[in-house]
Amino acid sequence: MAAGGVSRPTLLLVHGAWHGSWCWDRLRAVLDADGWTTRSVDLPSAGQEAGVRDDARAVLDELARIDGPAVVVAHSYGGIPVSEAVAEADNVSHLVYLTAYQLDVGESLLGYHGAPVPPEPHGFQAVPDEPAPMFYGDVPGAEAEEAAQRLVPQSTRSFSDTLTQAGWHTVPSTYIVCENDQALPPQNQETLAARAGAVHRIASHHSPFLSMPEELAALLAKIALGSAG
Repeated sequence: MAAGGVSRPTLLLVHGAWHGSWCWDRLRAVLDADGWTTRSVDLPSAGQEAGVRDDARAVLDELARIDGPAVVVAHSYGGIPVSEAVAEADNVSHLVYLTAYQLDVGESLLGYHGAPVPPEPHGFQAVPDEPAPMFYGDVPGAEAEEAAQRLVPQSTRSFSDTLTQAGWHTVPSTYIVCENDQALPPQNQETLAARAGAVHRIASHHSPFLSMPEELAALLAKIALGSAG
């Protein structure tokens, strides 16, 4: 229970491309210490030839295990399957897009960036060259390299699949712009954030759950308590 007797929602944390649920561990430790219940999910498209619908099913399966309301926090690519999944969920009180793709129906990651979409996508997108500065520019060197070593190839289909539904049209949403991001440029984030109901900004690179977990936890708590009020 939060102050004033307001029930706290469960926070479901959904990772981005090439990553896994491990990336949330530091943030979860901070949130858990503050009395929050958190859950995370491993998206099959990281390491398997799976698409957006497969990832959305994994999110829905995890949501079904949560009693009571949930706030879903999506990072980067994770915003795409989350938008797809939440349109079918009945226990999500709020969506948080953390430097994430808040796409609309008919859009794909590749299409959003104006890249050609292969008609029959197969195989994987390799881990980017020099991922540490791209994803973890403000994470201490040794920790950034350790995280980079855990990245896995990402299914090409997940970048090509288009959304068939977008839950943010019916579920309130907040966008968190990471102002120093080297992976999803801030100007792209600002365009996507225009679709959200509220916008916050933090002075981080792409992975604030590793570089500034305390600050991110405080902001997520503020957003989540607002959704429960």
